[in-house]
Parts: sequence; structure tokens; C-alpha cells
Amino acid sequence: MSVRTQRIVMNGVTGRMGYRQHLVRSILAIRDEGGLELPDGSRLQVEPVLVGRNRDKLAELADRHDIAEYTTDLDEALADDTASVYFDAQVTSERKKAILKALAAGKHVYTEKPLAETVEEGLEIAEAGAAAGTINGVVHDKIYLPGLVKLKGLIDSGFFGRILSVRGEFGYWVFEGDLTPSQRPSWNYRAADGGGMVLDMFCHWNYVFEHLFGRVDSVIAKAVTHIPERWDEHGERYDATADDAAYAIFEVGDAIVQMNSSWAVRVERKELVEFQVDGTHGSAVAGLFGCRVQPRVRTPKPVWNPDIPTDQDFRSHWDEVPDTQEFGNGFRAQWEHYLRDVVAGRPHPYDFMSAVRGLELVEAGLRSSAEGRRIVLETRTS
Repeated sequence: MSVRTQRIVMNGVTGRMGYRQHLVRSILAIRDEGGLELPDGSRLQVEPVLVGRNRDKLAELADRHDIAEYTTDLDEALADDTASVYFDAQVTSERKKAILKALAAGKHVYTEKPLAETVEEGLEIAEAGAAAGTINGVVHDKIYLPGLVKLKGLIDSGFFGRILSVRGEFGYWVFEGDLTPSQRPSWNYRAADGGGMVLDMFCHWNYVFEHLFGRVDSVIAKAVTHIPERWDEHGERYDATADDAAYAIFEVGDAIVQMNSSWAVRVERKELVEFQVDGTHGSAVAGLFGCRVQPRVRTPKPVWNPDIPTDQDFRSHWDEVPDTQEFGNGFRAQWEHYLRDVVAGRPHPYDFMSAVRGLELVEAGLRSSAEGRRIVLETRTS
């Protein structure tokens, strides 16, 4: 069995998401399990080259995980012709210039979202990617999650009949940082650093909706900052200038999608995100892992009577969709998909332009919130 090695420049993996999901649970997991099996029976071994601003942190990670190379010099890493893939998990405000450097160096590029802070910047990156002729991809981890894989299967099978509406609830309480340390980096709550619920999550919702229901036609949104002051990683107070919640209604074809996204909400549901899809023939509630269904023949017939407590256990009328396949980490699943596309020399389906469409929805949502009106996305980038 032949084995080839793919060296990957990984920038920004000292941060929480980059470290846990991309380095440890994806690339190092693939490495430690002997590489990625390819269609021809050979294996692709992966070898990370760490890049970041703090040499001490990089050295500690390299030592902990038996990684041979690290550097604080991005130009040096990109000059290495043996490392043909560049990955970016930096703060959003630093992403554009690093990706453009990587493309100029002839690298394949895989990046966290948002791709950039504006549609204009996203298009600049996409044009540079097309000129480079390399394989580009943007993280679309949510559609690889077990719950949404099951939901997609229900849609494709015709389970719902005609889909009428979708209600999504996402979020949890992010601690302010004064009494209890915050569980998210402080830059997420500073607009100047690329923070904000709309910029962060509308990019996700756009590709989730496209994957499941179709492209978004219009949006009505309200973005707010519920918590105006927070405390950072050093215990220092700062003004939270980015929106920490967004409430939106999207039109997706004939379906109406309502989506609440908040870092100032306490969870009273089974999972941190849930989507309820209602159709003429059945309904489903999907989260990160689970998916519960209620077909037409299992739908109860409640009668509204506020004078008598209901004797129906409505949740007992829902059935769990069983696991019919083995599900792995969603970030790793997309990494494997992307790396196979790089080896095959074929475009990755979740590319820079798909990320630009996410930014179009971000800008439409922010415009809707600022102007207090419905925004039609008249032309969606292909």
C-alpha cells in the first residue's frame, strides 16, 4: 500500500476552535490513525506546520502533539513548496491578507468562516482564488453533523411532503467574564475585530439553508447587543460593540424560516441548536446529533381549552430517527472531503463563492436591521 504525505500550513490553531476542532480532532486524528484512505486504496498522511504569533504557545503545542515544525513567520511557511495546502483559523480581521498571500504562493486554501468581513473583500479573495487555479474551500461543518445529515435524508426521501416552515433556535449564555470567565474569546464581541452574531452565524445559516431548503430570497432581521459590557481573558472590562443576538425571518422558496441566534439566552431544549421543520406530511426536530419525527399519522389532535390543564404529553408523540451509519466529527468529515478533492484535482463544493453568498446574507441582514425593513436578495452569487 502506497502512502503519500500532504503537508499543511495551519495558521491560527492556538485559538480554541482552531486547536480543538481543526488541529486535534481533525488533522492530528487523521495522522494518528495512519492517514486518510483514498479511492485507489493508497493513503494520504498529513503533516501540520504550525503558524502563529506566539512562539511559546506554538512550541508547547508542537511538543505536546509531536509536531515537527512551527514558525511565527507566515512568509517563511508559505515559501515552502512541499507544503501545498494553507489553512486559516485566525480572527476574521486578519484572514484576507493571509489568504491572498497563500494564493499568491500557489497554495490550495481551506479556511474558517467568515471568509472576510465584507462581500467586496470576499469577492476579491474569490477572484484571486480563481486566478491561482488551486482548490479552495470554506468550513461548512454544520451540514456534516449527524442531526442535519438525518434531516437531509428525510427531505430527500419526501418525508415532509411540501415544506411549510422552519423554526430554528441557536445559542446559549456566554458569561460576561466578571464573576465567571467567558467561554468564548473576547474578540467575538468587538466589532473592530470582526465579531458579531450576524457576521458569525448568518454565514452558517446561509449554507445550511442552501443545503437543506434552497437559496435565501429575502430577510427581515434585528441585530442587537444585549450585554453592553464584558470582561476579557485578562479580567479587563471592555465595551461590547458587536451584536450578540439576531432575530430573523428568511424566505427560502415557498418556506418561511424563523431563526433566533443569541449568546444571551439560557438553554431549554435538548441541544444548543435545533431546527423544527413542518411539512404537510410530517414534521421533524433536528439538532447537532439527534433528529425526532412526527409523521402525519402520529399527529395528535389538541383542542384549545385554557380552563383545563392538558392531559397530553406532546413530546411522547415524536420518534427518534435511528443511527443507520457511523458518524464522526463534522469538522474532520469536511477536512477529509476537502483533502480528497485536493488529491483528485477537482473543485470542492463549498468554495469561496459559497462563502461570498454567506457574506451577502450577512450584509442584507445588517442592512435590514439598520433600516427596519425586508431586504430582497435579488441576485445571489453563483
